[in-house]
Amino acid sequence: MPKLCFQVCKLGKHVVDPVARQFHASCYTASKVALSKFDSDVYLPYDKLNKRLDIVRSRLNRPLTLSEKVLYSHLDDPANQDIVRGTSYLRLRPDRVAMQDATAQMALLQFISSGLKKVAVPSTVHCDHLIEAQIGGPKDLARAKDLNREVYDFLASTCAKYGLGFWKPGSGIIHQIILENYAFPGLLMIGTDSHTPNGGGLGGLCIGVGGADAVDVMADIPWELKCPKVIGVNLTGKISGWTSPKDVILKVADILTVKGGTGAIIEYHGKGVDSISCTGMATICNMGAEIGATTSLFPFNQRMADYLKSTGRSSIASEAQKYQSKVLSADSNCEYDELIEINLDTLEPHVNGPFTPDLGHPISKLGANSKKNGYPLDIRVGLIGSCTNSSYEDMGRCASIAKDAMSHGLKSKIPFNVTPGSEQIRATIERDGISEVFDKFGGTVLANACGPCIGQWDRKDVKKGDKNTIVTSYNRNFTGRNDANPATHCFVTSPELVTALSIAGRLDFNPLTDELTGADGKKFKLKAPFGDELPARGFDPGQDTYTAPPASGDNVKVAVDPNSTRLQLLEPFDKWNGKDLSDMTVLIKVKGKCTTDHISAAGPWLKFRGHLDNISNNMFIGATNSENNEMNNIKNQRTGSWGNVPEVARDYKANNIKWVAVGDENYGEGSSREHAALEPRHLGGRAIIVKSFARIHETNLKKQGLLPLTFANAADYDKIQPTSKISLLNLNGLAPGKQVECEIKNGDKVDKIKLNHTLNDLQIGWFKAGSALNRMKELAK
Repeated sequence: MPKLCFQVCKLGKHVVDPVARQFHASCYTASKVALSKFDSDVYLPYDKLNKRLDIVRSRLNRPLTLSEKVLYSHLDDPANQDIVRGTSYLRLRPDRVAMQDATAQMALLQFISSGLKKVAVPSTVHCDHLIEAQIGGPKDLARAKDLNREVYDFLASTCAKYGLGFWKPGSGIIHQIILENYAFPGLLMIGTDSHTPNGGGLGGLCIGVGGADAVDVMADIPWELKCPKVIGVNLTGKISGWTSPKDVILKVADILTVKGGTGAIIEYHGKGVDSISCTGMATICNMGAEIGATTSLFPFNQRMADYLKSTGRSSIASEAQKYQSKVLSADSNCEYDELIEINLDTLEPHVNGPFTPDLGHPISKLGANSKKNGYPLDIRVGLIGSCTNSSYEDMGRCASIAKDAMSHGLKSKIPFNVTPGSEQIRATIERDGISEVFDKFGGTVLANACGPCIGQWDRKDVKKGDKNTIVTSYNRNFTGRNDANPATHCFVTSPELVTALSIAGRLDFNPLTDELTGADGKKFKLKAPFGDELPARGFDPGQDTYTAPPASGDNVKVAVDPNSTRLQLLEPFDKWNGKDLSDMTVLIKVKGKCTTDHISAAGPWLKFRGHLDNISNNMFIGATNSENNEMNNIKNQRTGSWGNVPEVARDYKANNIKWVAVGDENYGEGSSREHAALEPRHLGGRAIIVKSFARIHETNLKKQGLLPLTFANAADYDKIQPTSKISLLNLNGLAPGKQVECEIKNGDKVDKIKLNHTLNDLQIGWFKAGSALNRMKELAK
């Protein structure tokens, strides 16, 4: 028996379960091609996936989309699982788990609480979120290692004890590391970061989740997902000129909006697919998170095979080709729930923003739209890289633009920051002279980390409140996300357009039509960008930044200082007492967009991600209070005084006052951070009532024992006032599909409304137990 399977079976009770036995037995018949060079004793699961898929085919008797093939071939019980798109809850067996350092802290603290001795599936932790961009790569990395030593030591020792791979700070961004080392066609992976879908560029279903979901999978519990619908995107024509893969997803975001993909997988297909590189496909899948999609996916093709070979995985490419038609491509005549057509021949480069990633501007209209809407035309900073656009191809194409400009005596007019996606990318672009080009262009190469994309940016050139514009090749541009300045207008676009706009320094420059003036006074147009898809000399791996777990972690000590301000062991949340939730106070009625950034800010708060009580001091500080249109200023209904949101919530908790929060559409969009659910639960929240939820956040609320409820009639949002008292009645009868009765008291007036929920029987058990982790422990007893 392969080594990992033996270790899983040693967990005890799992091995006697017939379904688990069948799952582990599949290790015997799996291909003898290793899952990755770091997982030499675990093999590609294609044979197992094919057999499971045969069972599902015989039951459904219809053509399947590629998304369905990959998803249903990972069913825990394919013979008996109810399968209805958009309705059923699937019980799945993912192939691996990936966690970034900011979310891994809480996930691993929960895993420690479970009492298990080893993770059941290949799992990794990636240190990318805690490195602040300040001066430049080497110095910023050294500073981060010093400031975050306690957290890094905790993560490293926990990984060693429980059998996880550990990628040190400086290794790169989680999604680039996954693409380079772990992703493969047909993979089902969950990751504790919303941009986990990046792996869809290599044909895997990679899905962003909260830490509690990761704990389930690491504990060998089937992972539950509501069966997604499938939105097809048919690509025709070819990518060329200034148009880039980024423009595909910017266009899709413009079409579907930030919630149009909710509850669905975006599946790309058509003849245009083959004109896009593997890393370009990853870019498209990565930013699918911005339209609320469960994940995104491309079919296995030669571009993926080329990338696998270039990254030292020829055997995986060869094995995948054997299953290309049966498992790794859609059946002809399969049906999509929605179909979008995009002609790449006519697709114009796009720039999306500000303040939301679905506000699309074709480059030909950006200048006029900016003037019309009063956007600052002068660009202050250009930033390329991040997990979305930091491939070798991206860097090479941007370097070609920079060299063209410098041949005419021009450089970037503004600060130009470059974030390599991984140590491998950094080392390769340095070896091939690309970093030198950026340096001469006026650029600064930052650390191999998330940096400004997630607010880890010690920005000095503007004061908070100063209205300004930045352009980035990132994926997300919510208010204040990059620099904590709500007046910063952030536009997301391709790295090629960021580079061109940085040369001009203005939003109303169109490189397709407009001329620049060279140092010699002559007019010229920038040439269309070009660059090698893959390095001709192969990738340079750079420094070794990976630590494998020891064969046994029994002697590894994991210590958490009780006086630490960074880490805190978790205490179980209280169980539901079996009574209705009556006369609850409204903590805050949120107006407008409320992302997880608004609920639990990142940036300087990232250092507290392992300490629930300390990070709860950022709860809702970015949300707009409907009562006064202000952020972080609400009225304490008990005392009548005004205060910041966490302060008021703590007062309610200390006085045993249960509270609810009320929100608008697509509440909780954005990051997968479960802290946006943990914090309200920790500070006494019992329910979140909104017009609609984003997928990951709704699940995170369920996992922590909160009731995520939606108005049956969206207009009832207006009936709730800051002074209202909210009662949720007949909760003993809480059942799947059954509406929740709600009373809203405003003085002597009482309104009775209905609230919807998506809780199934298992999730109702989480609510009653106080959390999913509590329920896990109950079942273990």
